[in-house]
Amino acid sequence: MQLSTHSGIGGSLSQRKVSAFGLIDDELGRVKKLIDEQLADCSQPVDRLVGCVNTRGGKMLRPGLVLLSGASCGKITDKHIRIAAIIELIHNATLLHDDVIDEGQRRRGLPTINSLQGNESAVLLGDFLLSKVFKMCAGLEAEIIGIIAAATARTCEGELRQIIQRNNWQLSESEYIEIITEKSAAFFGSCCHLGGLLAGANEEEIQLLDCYGVNTGIAFQITDDLLDIAGSESKTGKTLGSDVSKNKPTLAVIHLLRMIGEIEKDAVMKKLIDGGISKEAVM
Repeated sequence: MQLSTHSGIGGSLSQRKVSAFGLIDDELGRVKKLIDEQLADCSQPVDRLVGCVNTRGGKMLRPGLVLLSGASCGKITDKHIRIAAIIELIHNATLLHDDVIDEGQRRRGLPTINSLQGNESAVLLGDFLLSKVFKMCAGLEAEIIGIIAAATARTCEGELRQIIQRNNWQLSESEYIEIITEKSAAFFGSCCHLGGLLAGANEEEIQLLDCYGVNTGIAFQITDDLLDIAGSESKTGKTLGSDVSKNKPTLAVIHLLRMIGEIEKDAVMKKLIDGGISKEAVM
């Protein structure tokens, strides 16, 4: 099902097939509008940088999960729209920081902010988006703020764990799943959790939604890691091969090392340790 076009940070979603998102097309438009309003009062130099972010709209998966979870349990409220906008701003801030860490050159089909304006501007712009999040959280119930804060902290902790595990080619599949659960999937779970909570769902329903979000997030991150090796930059719209070049052990490499013979494994391990292996070689 195709969504209608929305420009700006919320995403240009036309020609992108996102199952079930047509049910919340109008609400996603409201989320985008609220984000634009929050970023509209910048001074002129900062406004130009924010404009660069606004042209790189994404799929709005995480806000969509907030809204769909709410709709599955009750009515989508103004608070759902606000929380969905907060979630999308947090996500976009993390992407700005990720592109600096991974030295990404393209994101959503366009040059990254760090490649155009430098790492300092990209990091500070990400921080600026987070400052808008703090402002939007003012006045929310303590429980809601706590869930948002905990989800953001888990994302950062997961990213740190992944960095610590660079060059650890002995990493197990279960350890990999733990890392991606922290860095990505738990955030998906919190989106579903918040959507149900705001719609008045009972505790069992909220936990089921949270579990669904986590499993969706795990599948999403595994797919993203596979695309980093086997995907096409023209189709994904972003720089690929960063996991291999940054020596991050992802599921494909873990399975490769488990499946090949000892002699071949020693040769692959040596190349991995020496940094002399490419994503093409992994394929």
